[in-house]
Amino acid sequence: MASSVFFTHSHCYSSKPSSLVFRQVGVGPTSLRFSSSHVASVAAMAMDSSAKVIDGKSVAKQIRDEITAEVSRMRESIGVIPGLAVILVGDRKDSATYVRNKKKACESVGINSLEANLPEDSTEEEVLNYIAGYNDDPSVHGILVQLPLPSHMNEQNILNAVRIEKDVDGFHPLNIGRLAMRGREPLFVPCTPKGCIELLHRYNASIKGKRAVVIGRSNIVGMPAALLLQREDATVSIVHSRTSNPEEIIRQADIIIAAVGQANMVRGSWIKPGAVIIDVGINPVEDPNSPRGYKLVGDVCYEEAIRIASAVTPVPGGVGPTTIAMLLQNTLISAKRVHHFE
Repeated sequence: MASSVFFTHSHCYSSKPSSLVFRQVGVGPTSLRFSSSHVASVAAMAMDSSAKVIDGKSVAKQIRDEITAEVSRMRESIGVIPGLAVILVGDRKDSATYVRNKKKACESVGINSLEANLPEDSTEEEVLNYIAGYNDDPSVHGILVQLPLPSHMNEQNILNAVRIEKDVDGFHPLNIGRLAMRGREPLFVPCTPKGCIELLHRYNASIKGKRAVVIGRSNIVGMPAALLLQREDATVSIVHSRTSNPEEIIRQADIIIAAVGQANMVRGSWIKPGAVIIDVGINPVEDPNSPRGYKLVGDVCYEEAIRIASAVTPVPGGVGPTTIAMLLQNTLISAKRVHHFE
């Protein structure tokens, strides 16, 4: 999932006030200001680092190993290899990198990968034709359309064209609708929110009866993450760009899932001691010590959170690797469902 590139301070602490703005498609901006007094309050509450680092790379490897074993068993038992088709439109470097990483991940577990690379000026009809072909291909068990698409295309029309049985990204309206309804099960759960919950499970974080706050309400992460937490019997609040006093709501959370694409937005003083934090944000910030001139940080100020939370995901190396592992898992689930393989 690509994010807008903008730069801010490379660290959380600053003697100058900083204005932080929600950057999320479909919602207006809300400025959140932090003064030097905020920094002082965070420094006063800082303690020896005791938070557990939730290692997404390690969890992703565990999941890939499990998938590798199942793919091998399926191949040896019924001669079927799961297949994932990825459609990439345009020449965005970040999208090409994501697709390349997904292809490598498929190869690492024995899943077949197909790739369609279309030029930026392709028509919507051309993309739909590729989707139709993959929909009808029995060797393809999952179809992924890499986002974002060029501006002249109707993203929803294209995503809706993917057959629901192959919607391994979990974006089809029927999958989201089933996720929202009690007593109904979606065929697939969106990969990033699913990865967030998987990280909580693998680190034995208690969800039932806990207060959870999801920061961001996007269709890709925020909303489905909130629905998944509700399914696990958490009491869920959503903080977004129109929320008044977001820090007061976040401060009550036992579990925080941050997904707004705003560097270091959640400060230490916003965090309840002992909270578990899943940071979905991937934001470039200036870093003169890096050969690239920038580094990647999350939506949560890691340097402050590590002193207060009981567990926190790093950025990078937290949610990202787990998201790709969930894509592989969904592809395997699809293949097993089609071939009635238990």
